[in-house]
Amino acid sequence: MTDASAPLTMNAPASLITDDGKPLKAALASSLAVRRRRALLLVAPLFLFIFVTFIVPIGQMLFQSVHNDSFRANAPALVEWFGQNPQGSELDETAYAALASDLRTMQQNRSAGVAGTRINYDVPGTRSLFTSAVRNAGQLEPPYKEALIAQDRKWADPNVWRAMRSASAAFTGDFFLNAVDLTRDENGKIVSVPEGQAVYKGLFWRTIVMSLEITALCLILGFPIAFLLSSVKMKHAMLLMILVLLPFWTSLLVRTTSWMVLLQQQGVVNDILVWLGLIRNDQRLEMMYNATGTIIAMTHILLPFTILPLYSVMKTIPPSYVRAARSLGATSWTAFRRVYLPQTLPGIGAGGLLVFILAMGYYITPALVGGADGQMISNMIAFHMQRSLNWSLAAALSAILLAIVLIFFWIYDRLVGIDKMKLG
Repeated sequence: MTDASAPLTMNAPASLITDDGKPLKAALASSLAVRRRRALLLVAPLFLFIFVTFIVPIGQMLFQSVHNDSFRANAPALVEWFGQNPQGSELDETAYAALASDLRTMQQNRSAGVAGTRINYDVPGTRSLFTSAVRNAGQLEPPYKEALIAQDRKWADPNVWRAMRSASAAFTGDFFLNAVDLTRDENGKIVSVPEGQAVYKGLFWRTIVMSLEITALCLILGFPIAFLLSSVKMKHAMLLMILVLLPFWTSLLVRTTSWMVLLQQQGVVNDILVWLGLIRNDQRLEMMYNATGTIIAMTHILLPFTILPLYSVMKTIPPSYVRAARSLGATSWTAFRRVYLPQTLPGIGAGGLLVFILAMGYYITPALVGGADGQMISNMIAFHMQRSLNWSLAAALSAILLAIVLIFFWIYDRLVGIDKMKLG
C-alpha cells in the first residue's frame, strides 16, 4: 500500500511539436506572420495608389499654399536688405540700390515677369511696373532712389515695398489671408480688404449654403424612392434600380447640357408652364445662369448618391417591426417616426454626407448653368489655376475648402458615428 499522506506527482507533458519537429507555438506564430505578409502584399497596391493619387497631391497642395519663392529666387539683393533691416526701416539709397541690382539680374535672367507676377498677387498692377523697369535697368545710375522714382512714382509706394518684403520669404501665410479677404497694410498689420473687393468669404458661404440646400433636396426626394425600392418585389425593385442608376451611364456634361435646354427661358419647362397657363409668355422664369439652375441640375446629378445608401439600410429593416408597433396601438405616423425612421438614420447620414462633400467640390455644373450668381468656390479655384496662374492662392482656397469638409465630417461623426455609416 502507498502512504496516503505522500504528495501526488505528475510528470509535465512534453511540449507539443509538429510533424517536422518544430514546437507548435512557434509554428503557429510563423504561419500567422506569413499570412500577415501575404495580406499586406495584397493591399499594398491599394495603399500605393491612395498614397500617390490622394495623399501626395494633398501634401503638395498644402505646401504650395504657404510656399512661393518666385520673387525670393530672383531678388537676392533685396532679400539680403530686408533681412538686415526690420519692418518700418527707412527706404534709403541702399534699399533702392539693392532694387536696381535685382532689376539688372532680372534683365539678364529674363525673370521680371515671374518676380513681378508674385508682387502683383498682393498689389495689382505691379507686374508692368517690374517689366518696364527691367527694360531700362541698364540705364540706371546713382542716386538710384531718385532715378527709379523718376521712372515711376509707384516705386515710392509703401505697399509695393511691403509686398516685396513679404514675398522675400519663401514661406508665407499671406495667401491664406487673401483667401479670407484679408490683407496687410503698409505697416504689415492684418486688415480687411475694401468692401467692394471682398470675394472669397461670400463664395465660401454661398458654397456651404447651396451644398446644404442640395443635400436637403436630395434627402427629401431620395427617401421615398429608397423606401419604394425596399418595399416592392425584387423584380420590380431591379427595374426601378436600373432607372436610378441610368444617369451614371450618361456623361455628366451631357446631363448638364440637357438641363440647360430644359431650364432656359425659351426651354421646355417654361414652354410647359406657359401652355398650362401657370405663367404668361412675358413672365417666363429665369432658371438659368443663377443659383436656381445650379441647385436643380446638381440635385438631379447627385440624387443617386442619396438613394443607394438609404436603400441599403432600408432593405435590412424587417417590416415586422412596424406591424408590431401598429398592433400595439401606434398610428402609422407614430410607428414610422418612432420605429422605422430611427433605423434609417445611418443611411440618411451617409447619403447626406456623401452628397454634401460632392456638392462642395463640384465644378462643371456651376460653371455651365450657374452664371455669376450660381458660381461656387471650386470655380474660383479653377480660375486661379487656369487663368490667373496664382497657384498658391488656389491651393490656399482648396486647403480651406478641405478644412470645411473635415469640420462637417467631424460633426457627422459626433452626431451619427462613422461606424454606423452604410454606403451599400
